[in-house]
Amino acid sequence: MTVAIHVNHLTRKFNDLVAVNDISFEIEQGEIFGLLGPNGAGKTTTLAMLSTMLKPTSGSATVNGMDIEHNEDGVRKSIGIVFQDQSLDEELTAWENMDFHGRLYRIPGDIRNQRITELLALVELGDRKDDIVKTFSGGMRRRLEIARGLLHRPAVLFLDEPTLGLDPQTRNHLWQYIATLNKEHGITIILTTHYMEEADRLCNRIAIIDHGKIIALDTPANLKDGIGGDVVTIKSSDPSAIVAALREPWVSRIEQHNGQVTISLQNAEQHVSTIVTLLNRDGIAIESISIHKPTLEDVFLSFTGKTIREEEADGKANMRMYHKMMRR
Repeated sequence: MTVAIHVNHLTRKFNDLVAVNDISFEIEQGEIFGLLGPNGAGKTTTLAMLSTMLKPTSGSATVNGMDIEHNEDGVRKSIGIVFQDQSLDEELTAWENMDFHGRLYRIPGDIRNQRITELLALVELGDRKDDIVKTFSGGMRRRLEIARGLLHRPAVLFLDEPTLGLDPQTRNHLWQYIATLNKEHGITIILTTHYMEEADRLCNRIAIIDHGKIIALDTPANLKDGIGGDVVTIKSSDPSAIVAALREPWVSRIEQHNGQVTISLQNAEQHVSTIVTLLNRDGIAIESISIHKPTLEDVFLSFTGKTIREEEADGKANMRMYHKMMRR
């Protein structure tokens, strides 16, 4: 397979804050590749470097065979970007936003008009082409931004938290568009997200990133299979006692976090009664117990000892520092 993006020991520092810490990976042409992690993990900084908006402190990367530092114009011409924050002109119509973008890329008028028509139809906005963007819903604006990012026929599309803040129905709608773009047009897509379901549903492979480092990289199925079997979650007022009581050979992994104990094991249904018996024997009260198949949240928890939500809560100070540095 042809490599669309090659990242080699990429690092970005903001004074004492290491936003991206020595990451390396490759993305194949036609792949949907996800960067999954909490806010402040380094996902957006990685995209900013790959799209030439931010220079790396060290390391290197190529996009479509072009170096991000030595061929910035070539990289920019071959990529499309949908930013986390909206970048549409709300006082212009959908058509005018698209037309302005096409003129920036010097797309000839007849070709530009044809592509705008095709892309607005693709994202089901053809009948709203003459409407002012400020009348659009959040989902409609996202679809328009994706259409605009495709106008110059990029080889790679960067999507930074593409469904952030959207309702579940609109989010599902956008997932369908992204999957269709990849399948029918062969566009390489790299997206950042902190939504587990989004990464699991869309991505061929996922790099889980935390505190600027890639802590795991594989297909969603392989990442979840690596947990091993089923997952039992027990909530109790004494989680440490549960950990001590369940050091059994049939337990693959047991971890304590945030007042809960997570246990990985094979054939959980066969062991639930044994778990309850052992805890009752030791006088440990169970507030709740649940069984489920491994999720990407379990994968993140197994590598970090925290959920993504807990990491986001802990990382608020770093996020404030990061945004302060990015504005400089």
